[in-house]
Amino acid sequence: MVKPLSFKGDKKPKKRKRTEVDPSKTAEDAGPSNLAVVARAEDETNDDSWVSAETVGDVQGPVMIVLPTEPPTCLACDANGKIFTDPIVNIVDGNPASAEPHDVRQVWVANKIYGTENFRFKGRYGKYLSCDKYGILTATTEAISALETWTVIPTADTPGTFQIQSQRETFLTVKEPTKANGVPEIRGDATEINFDTTLRIRMQARFKPRIKATKEEKAKEKISRRELEEAVGRRLEEDEVRTLKRARRDGDYHERLLDLKTKNKHDKYG
Repeated sequence: MVKPLSFKGDKKPKKRKRTEVDPSKTAEDAGPSNLAVVARAEDETNDDSWVSAETVGDVQGPVMIVLPTEPPTCLACDANGKIFTDPIVNIVDGNPASAEPHDVRQVWVANKIYGTENFRFKGRYGKYLSCDKYGILTATTEAISALETWTVIPTADTPGTFQIQSQRETFLTVKEPTKANGVPEIRGDATEINFDTTLRIRMQARFKPRIKATKEEKAKEKISRRELEEAVGRRLEEDEVRTLKRARRDGDYHERLLDLKTKNKHDKYG
């Protein structure tokens, strides 16, 4: 289920958590609170903090494309499909690596196009980022063609930054305003990689593969001693508990569990 985006400063609704109580179990034989485990799991699933994409493989889900302007701005679109540069409000000391969106118009949903290494970027109003032959950017179509197809390239000499290239091999770029009170212009007609084409991509932490993998590993460790003893059918020694918890992390839990159950039979009939 897709969750609505939330922004820094938004009040989060409190969730009531219920757990079924087994009347046959007393407080003495109860393990760690199942409620606490559920709460931690929900917190991780609902992690709406923003982090920087570090590799092309990180780029997925809601993203914010931070532009190399001073002060920092980001790529945004309005309801008519007009693409513009929007000032970033949620930022620490002007550091683009700390930027977070404050408006849904600043957020794009990045997805790889099936069977390719190319990306599409869908804006707030369900239309895809497009670049015509003149380098003019719009977001007015719900269909995917070569105009809405992009390649994300890591910048060789600046880790954590990217180039976004069209199928005409031109790059997204910003042009500084020519008027005193003007705003930077975003286009898609740069033919060479330079400072003005070097972008940062901010994304929601829960979509970052390495963070997701770490959370999955932690989730595998969340099993109580009592649950392990019930699975084995007897009380366990400390080293046996550690072995089973490590096995859950490493992926050979059922093999280790079978070893202990087999040992139980040998001890019983030996």
